Amino acid sequence: MDLGINERVAMVTGASKGMGKASAMALSEEGCKVAICARNQSDLDEAVKELRGFGGHAIGVCADVTDEDDLERFYHQTVAELGAVDIVVNAVGGAAAGTVDTMTDEDWQLNFDRNLFPGIRLIRLALPGMKERRWGRIVNIGSVTGREFGPDFEMTRDSLMGYMSAKAALIAMSKHMAIQLAPHSILVNMVAPGIVTYPGGRRDLWSKTQSPEAMEEFYARHLPMGRFGWPEPVGALVAFLCSEKPGFLTGACINFDGGGSRSLL
Repeated sequence: MDLGINERVAMVTGASKGMGKASAMALSEEGCKVAICARNQSDLDEAVKELRGFGGHAIGVCADVTDEDDLERFYHQTVAELGAVDIVVNAVGGAAAGTVDTMTDEDWQLNFDRNLFPGIRLIRLALPGMKERRWGRIVNIGSVTGREFGPDFEMTRDSLMGYMSAKAALIAMSKHMAIQLAPHSILVNMVAPGIVTYPGGRRDLWSKTQSPEAMEEFYARHLPMGRFGWPEPVGALVAFLCSEKPGFLTGACINFDGGGSRSLL
C-alpha cells in the first residue's frame, strides 16, 4: 500500500531500538526522510545504517530529549539537513518507580520529563511550519497503563504510579491537541502499547528468568493471544497514522496490546 508520504520529513525520538526504531523504519520504507535521536551513539549509528539501507535519507542526532537545548539542536539539525518537518513521532519514555510515600518530587518530575514534556516541546517547535503548510501528522506513543493498571507490576514488583500518571497526561494532551489542530489539517493520534518487547529489552530479559510454566500462567492471566507483542507492527500502525490514508482519524488512542486491556474506554 502506498501511504502517500514519499519525501515527507519525519522526526522520531527514542528511535535507536524498540518501537521508536520500528516506527522510523516503517516511515523510511514509505519514502520519508527520517531524523532519529537517541542517547547512545553506537545504537544510533547502527539504526541510521539500517534506515539508509532502504536507499532514502536518514540522519541520527545523539541527543537527550529531556534536555531542552539538545531537543532544539535535534530539531534545527533536522530542518537544516532534511527540510521542514511534516511528521513528529514521540517514542521516548521511561519510569522512575516508587510508591506514594516513597516517591520524591524529583521522581515525579523525572516521569513527566521522560514521558510528556519532550513531546510537547518538539511539537511546539514543528507546529508553526505544519500550520503554514496546512499538513502535519503527530503520533505520541504512550502505554495502556495510561488507561488502566497493567501487568508490568507483576514483572517489576515496582509501583508505576508516576509513569501511569505521565502516560495518562499524554493521552489527555493528545486529545486536546487533536481538537485544537484539526482546523489546520494536522492529525494527532496516540498508540498505547501493552507488553511489546524486542531482543535484549527489559521484558525479554525478564521472560528469560521465568520457567515455561510461569510464562504460560502469565500469558493466561494477561495476554489472550498467548505471547508478547513486537515492535514492527507498532511501526506499521504509526506509519499508517502518519500517512494520507487516515484523513478523518484524529484524537484517537489505539490500544496495541493483544487484547490484554480490560477497559471498555
